[in-house]
Amino acid sequence: MTPAIIRQERPEDYQAVSQVIEAAFRTLEISDHTEHLMVDRLRHSPAFIPELSLVATSAHEIVGHILLSNIHLQDGADSYTSLALAPVSVLPSWHGKGIGSHLILEAHRIARKMGFTSVILLGHPEYYPRFGYRPASSFGISLPFEVPDENCMALELLEGALTDVKGMVIYPKEFFE
Repeated sequence: MTPAIIRQERPEDYQAVSQVIEAAFRTLEISDHTEHLMVDRLRHSPAFIPELSLVATSAHEIVGHILLSNIHLQDGADSYTSLALAPVSVLPSWHGKGIGSHLILEAHRIARKMGFTSVILLGHPEYYPRFGYRPASSFGISLPFEVPDENCMALELLEGALTDVKGMVIYPKEFFE
C-alpha cells in the first residue's frame, strides 16, 4: 500500500498542485509543458468536477494529483457524457511507489459512485491497460486530432457502458486554450 493519503483537492492546494504537475511533466518529450495551465483553466470551467480533482499527500506535502473532467462523445445528433482523465501527476521523487495507481483507482471509485460510466484518456499504452483501459477505437471512439491509436484509451466504469456508444470525443475548450 502507498504511504500517501488521497483526498479531494482544495483551493489552498492549487499552487502546490501546479508545482507537482510542472515537475511531473518537465522532462517528458511528449509534453508541451503547459498541463498545469490546462488544469487551472479547467478548474474555472463547467467541465470541472471538484470531487474528481484529487491529491495524494504524505506528511502534509502534496506528492500527486489527478483530474477527471466532463467531456462528451458526439455521434451525429447523439451525445453521451463521459470523463477525461488528464492529467495524472506524481512528483518524480515519488515515482514507483504506487501513488499514480492509487490516485487512478480512487478517482475511478468516486466517479463510479457519482454515476459516471466511462473514462477516456490519452496516455502511455504500457501503463493504463493494467487499470482496464483499452484502445478507444475498439469502442468506435475517436479523438478530434491525430494521435496513435494505442495512445487513445477508454475504460468502462460500468460493464457494457460503451457497448452502444461511439463517436468523437468533444473536449471543453479549456483543454486547448
